[in-house]
Amino acid sequence: MKQSHILIIDDEENLRHMLSIMLCKQGYLADTAAGGEEALEMLASHAYDYILCDIRMPDMDGREFLRQAISRGVSAPIVMMTAYGAVDTAVACMQEGAYDFISKPFKRDEIVIVLKKAEERERLKEENQTLKAEVADKNSFCGLIGRNPAMLSLYDQIRRVAGLKTTVLIQGESGTGKELVARALHTSACRNGKPFVAVNCGAIPETMLEAELFGHVKGSFTGATADKAGLFEQADGGTLFLDEIGEMPLSLQVKLLRVLQESEVRRIGASTSRKVDVRVVSATARDLQAEVTEGRFREDLFFRLNVFSLQIPPLRDRVDDLPLLVQYLVKECAARIGREPVPRVAPEALRRLMAHNWPGNVRELENVIERALVLCDGDQLAATCLPNGSAPIERPSLQTDSADGTENLSIKQAERIMEMDLISKALIKTGGNRTHAAKILEISHRALLYKLKEYGLE
Repeated sequence: MKQSHILIIDDEENLRHMLSIMLCKQGYLADTAAGGEEALEMLASHAYDYILCDIRMPDMDGREFLRQAISRGVSAPIVMMTAYGAVDTAVACMQEGAYDFISKPFKRDEIVIVLKKAEERERLKEENQTLKAEVADKNSFCGLIGRNPAMLSLYDQIRRVAGLKTTVLIQGESGTGKELVARALHTSACRNGKPFVAVNCGAIPETMLEAELFGHVKGSFTGATADKAGLFEQADGGTLFLDEIGEMPLSLQVKLLRVLQESEVRRIGASTSRKVDVRVVSATARDLQAEVTEGRFREDLFFRLNVFSLQIPPLRDRVDDLPLLVQYLVKECAARIGREPVPRVAPEALRRLMAHNWPGNVRELENVIERALVLCDGDQLAATCLPNGSAPIERPSLQTDSADGTENLSIKQAERIMEMDLISKALIKTGGNRTHAAKILEISHRALLYKLKEYGLE
């Protein structure tokens, strides 16, 4: 095992020498410094695992050393050493970031015990960070959050097609995160690091969309005062994301098809074409097959775009992902609006969020959470902070209709929803007492803790 390295800071040479010998016998590596300035110089060139620092020293006292060490990013636990009667100063040091303090005179065992406690804390912190990273990796993929089977299948399909130049059509309702899927395709491929260019085909007037996509030369039309590269050229080597492709006018669909077939673009007013290496990903909330039937979308372009299709499930079909999404969005929204500390979500609030049908999908959920964070006070996001917070939201049935019009008859999903509802009610009834809640639910305390973590109800 790696030996822990300790820095001992004290103006008394005898005490430094005694502590150094004692800690070396206990298996530590020890360096010493006669004051705060010397210690800061040593910390600038060496990373220590733990620091023992006297409070009363000439020139720079221990409290000032603590402040400067923390401001310089020193992360090692700092244990303050203080004479009997100066405990108030030691407590103040702990409030400012010290790990612990020990009063002089002290016995050898006292120092060792404090250091062992610090070691255990650091070990647990490291394990916790590792577990969080593993959980985050398990529950998310390139910014997409969820572990519902439909989402896991989506992640697998993204991995399969990411490295290919194949055009991909992303389909899903409004607010499901189609651009996130497009970015996941980009970042999972060898094109990561190259440009990712996104354009909403329905947000740009038809008269301007052609120039935006393909560019123009100076003087080609009124207002063209200089040559301009289009989005295809800007995305060269990377990915061009055409959102709301179903909104593209028929006149431009022909030109887009030619670019996809020839891998070259011609700026408006230019006499020659330019080769481009662009991976095209498109997305739509419309039924493009129906648009083709109605004559509003070219069939040949549809086939060219739909070489590989990715379907994003609506939020109502992956209710079991809601706790993860809520937990993630609360942190993200709180950081965005500057809300500190991040409030925890009350069980009743989560139950009500899970009972809603979410026609606006993840975008609607994000808006609701941000509004709730603005309205809520204290360290808890309560149900009353939600829209119509005083009125219950009722889910008509666990067997809700899925996107294809069939009933969702998943027993696993129904069991998860029922479990979360019962756990929430038990916690509310016991005022958050987990031991009593476990007895009411007739499960072990360990099982309850596991389920709280699994469902994001902590």
